Amino acid sequence: MSEQPRVEHRKLIISGSGIAGLTAAIYAARSNNDPLVLEGDEPGGQLTLTTDVENYPGFPEGISGPDLINNMKEQATRFGAEVKNGIIEEVDDSSRPYRVELANGDVYTADAFIAASGASARTLGIPGEDDLMGYGVSTCATCDGAFFRGEEMLVVGGGDAAMEEANFLTKFASKVYLVHRREEFRAEDYWIDRVQEKVEEGEIELVKNAEVTEIHGSVEEGVDTVDLVRHPEGYPTDKLDDPETEEFEMDVGAVFLAIGHTPNTDYLEDTAVEMDDAGYIQTEGGKGGGQTKTGVPGIFGAGDVVDYHYQQAVTAAGMGCKAALDADDYLETAEIEAEEGATEAAAGDD
Repeated sequence: MSEQPRVEHRKLIISGSGIAGLTAAIYAARSNNDPLVLEGDEPGGQLTLTTDVENYPGFPEGISGPDLINNMKEQATRFGAEVKNGIIEEVDDSSRPYRVELANGDVYTADAFIAASGASARTLGIPGEDDLMGYGVSTCATCDGAFFRGEEMLVVGGGDAAMEEANFLTKFASKVYLVHRREEFRAEDYWIDRVQEKVEEGEIELVKNAEVTEIHGSVEEGVDTVDLVRHPEGYPTDKLDDPETEEFEMDVGAVFLAIGHTPNTDYLEDTAVEMDDAGYIQTEGGKGGGQTKTGVPGIFGAGDVVDYHYQQAVTAAGMGCKAALDADDYLETAEIEAEEGATEAAAGDD
């Protein structure tokens, strides 16, 4: 007969130890809500892939992504937050307190829950990509574009994000190459028109029906060259044996991947938390309090797991703060209701 897992109760559990989760932890700890932060399989989130962060307020000389995360973690724990490594397998919202099960078998219950588990940038899975991530390979043009001022840059993708990033990078690049595996773009006409203007001005060059197959360079020197394949009918990596498939090389100083993000919300699939078709959490938004509320009382969303548009460290921090304040309001209300219920029950026994 297998042993039942020991269940530990927590007032507040925060999923994710990126900017949103740690900001929520700082505020929640200062409100005496004793938050438990579960790090997941990407501790620190996407910011740990960024070698230098120069657009986060308060650091005029910039700060490395890992240093910023470590500072925030130290700040959160100083105020009483607990940070543990653990991957959430499932959240059960069918009864309260909510039940949170981890992949290693640990089980917690929680009065309130903040989902700040972020979104993972999609990558190509090609040689050189992982080794050079943060050293010339990036998933965020607004974060890293300025580091490669004056160099030729390459953007991979064909949707709105790729168009927007290519357009943004023209501020810094001597030239931007936009590589797309098909002839037609998925982006809205607005962005296609914006990019076409830059093409006519010679700032952007479109490389259609092509795919990147390998990135060359080193941590010390960054990106050196990129290998690509091209086929007139598109999707060339599916046609490598076709004599019409062309192999070529490009000299660029940076590669930006803009092929989308996947929100880390699998563990909420069996809950009543509403998500859009891509898996991003739907929150109340709007003005006033409760902007981070989901449709489930006591469950809140913050950061890139909600925000698929801005996806900046500072916006994630702001949303993490809101989620902690919303959770505190919820917990205070729940405590008052519990006390009133106990008082009424006691009066009824008299």
